[in-house]
Amino acid sequence: MTPELREPDLPRTARVRTGVLRSGWTTGSCASAAAKAAALVLAGGHAPAEVEVALANGARVRFPVQRVTGGPGWAEAVVVKDAGDDPDVTDGAHLTVRLAWAAGTGLTYRAGDGVGTVTKPGLGLEIGGPAINPVPRRVIAEAVGEVIDTAARGVACTVSVPGGEKMARKTTNRRLGIVGGISILGTTGIVRPFSTASWLASVVQAVDVLAAQGADMLVLATGGRSERAAMAMLPDLDEGCFVEVGDFTGAALRRAAERRVTRVVFVGMAGKLSKLAAGVLMTHYTRSKVDTDLLAEITAEAGGDPAAVAAVRAANTARHAYELWRAHGLSGAPDLLCARVADNLTRFTGGAVSARAAMVDFDTLEPVGRSGGWTAR
Repeated sequence: MTPELREPDLPRTARVRTGVLRSGWTTGSCASAAAKAAALVLAGGHAPAEVEVALANGARVRFPVQRVTGGPGWAEAVVVKDAGDDPDVTDGAHLTVRLAWAAGTGLTYRAGDGVGTVTKPGLGLEIGGPAINPVPRRVIAEAVGEVIDTAARGVACTVSVPGGEKMARKTTNRRLGIVGGISILGTTGIVRPFSTASWLASVVQAVDVLAAQGADMLVLATGGRSERAAMAMLPDLDEGCFVEVGDFTGAALRRAAERRVTRVVFVGMAGKLSKLAAGVLMTHYTRSKVDTDLLAEITAEAGGDPAAVAAVRAANTARHAYELWRAHGLSGAPDLLCARVADNLTRFTGGAVSARAAMVDFDTLEPVGRSGGWTAR
């Protein structure tokens, strides 16, 4: 029976389990607050202890300002990022904005210390320019515009994040072509605790960069370990072809189809592959569970006897099922699982993408199963 492909409605509104967890602010929101504080001093006002700015979603929020300094023709302000209870590498970062009068009119952006420079197409930003995304640019311009009429005179805006280059080592920026620091991000202005929105955005952005390079193969892996395994299996591919997709396989496939990336390889372990084989493309553990009936069906197809089939049907986890396959000598079962995954991923895109899949061992990360048509190494 062909499974119904399912992708629970999470990404569009980033529905998350917040409970008592605190929301926080994006780097873009913090930079806009720092920019307004600097603008107030540049325009001849007093250094503010706090400022009110509009977020990208229209809400107005007050931010405390840690420090404001200035001199003839320039002013600089610092706002410390509070990411709430989100595990964000930029939590506590000192978003620093220096404004200076410039020739001409309008607001121009520069990357200061700790803010990356764009080196690859596909990000929607000028190569050689600062890695400040369009939405943060807009809210920074709006914040400055509440104080200074940039249609009448020019202002240079330099955004810095001390320590940002070290923070960027924990992100995918280098792979995306952002070097020298972090990127200034934010779509709504709010960081939701344990938000999936930022990961989803990074997956989509990674596919865009890959497509802009003219590559036609995308390799998806659920996390760092499976990505390392994928790189070992496909050593000739540029590292920009590899994306840690997390739970967002469906979103990555849609973007690949939109950007005419025609080949996708998925590399993972038994748990994620089992969910994809069942047609579940949002694979977060709280939103889907392993279908052991499907794994039992694969066990029978691989030649398992009734005892093996019953044992797999009663398995606690997909990993347990895999261990049972090994114990019963069913080496072909992982191949069958991968074949179902590849069929589902291809079908999800209406055939716009040709998908393959590989399964790796939990401990050794060695490949233990592949769908048909695999040509690794």
